[in-house]
Amino acid sequence: MAEPQFEGHWVPAWEAVVDTFRANFVATDDDPGDLGAALCVMVDGEVVVDLWGGWSDRQRTRPWTRDTLVNAYSVGKGISASIALAALSAGVLELDAPLRDVWTGLVADTTFRDVLAHRAGLPALRDDAPAGLPLDWHAMCSALAATDPWWEPGSAHGYHTNTFGYLVGEPLRRAADDVRFGDLVRRWFPLPAGVDEHCGVPASEHGRCAVVELAAQSSANAPRPGEQPTGGAGGGADMVFRSYYNPPSLSGLGILESADWRSAEVPSTNGHANAGGVARVYAAVLDPRGPVDPAVLAEATTTQSEGHDLVLGKPSRFGLGYQLHEDHRPVGVTERSFGHFGFGGSLGFGDPVTGMAVGYVLN
Repeated sequence: MAEPQFEGHWVPAWEAVVDTFRANFVATDDDPGDLGAALCVMVDGEVVVDLWGGWSDRQRTRPWTRDTLVNAYSVGKGISASIALAALSAGVLELDAPLRDVWTGLVADTTFRDVLAHRAGLPALRDDAPAGLPLDWHAMCSALAATDPWWEPGSAHGYHTNTFGYLVGEPLRRAADDVRFGDLVRRWFPLPAGVDEHCGVPASEHGRCAVVELAAQSSANAPRPGEQPTGGAGGGADMVFRSYYNPPSLSGLGILESADWRSAEVPSTNGHANAGGVARVYAAVLDPRGPVDPAVLAEATTTQSEGHDLVLGKPSRFGLGYQLHEDHRPVGVTERSFGHFGFGGSLGFGDPVTGMAVGYVLN
């Protein structure tokens, strides 16, 4: 088997981080080791680590490069939250106004704050949905709008695993004269130079996408198809199962490498990026001159939901769209760090104490 090669650059003081990155590729009895990955660390807007290595295909014939894109799963929730905060900074939406004011036809009596804090009660569709529904933005949003919430919005929280991006994106789209979700970032969050992040990868860029190896992975949260899921009281097992598998392709199951999946806009789940793109988004969020007003960021990184999660069936803690520090699962370096994990280990975060912005993606 070919040995992984590593490229990039870093400040010498960060050599220990580079050593750890490389060590992740070493197979053990319990872990086959990483296939391909990339890491970018920025401090006060300056890159101190920019590293990539391994392979972008299962056969280990295509080396991972600086330009490799990979499906980073829920890292995209943090990107979506950042776009939302930029829109709030611009006065486009109000956090606590009824979301129906913008989204006509929405059954749930909820607010944008509830959506961002995973309190909207819409982690899943109630009715059985056709497999292709997540790939059709308008159809998926229409189905969500017609869904009775699983709990009274604002009264509890549960991780909106695959619906979060639609619920955040549709009000923003409507406030922006119905542009595509993938174009919203240009409206309120002008991407810094060097950002390579996509929700809806152009067909011309599909050749840069790494495959995602799922065989050796499992999710700590998602039940497998056909298994009885576990979840908290209030939402119930049916809600938990449907949040991952209604429709069957909702989590990308079986279609991760298809052109339709890569081209679709599924912000909770199918954002494609490289590590530098993720890190630069968080660096821009941390920049007081950037698109997110410091007061809005302060609100967004204050606890909005905490305690028992009706979908995950365990404690979780959220700000406005961001995961916040938990002792059992620290998001970043200090307790003020904010960001989002993605299935399989990807992560993006910002830390206002250290000035650090990090993107880590792998397949």
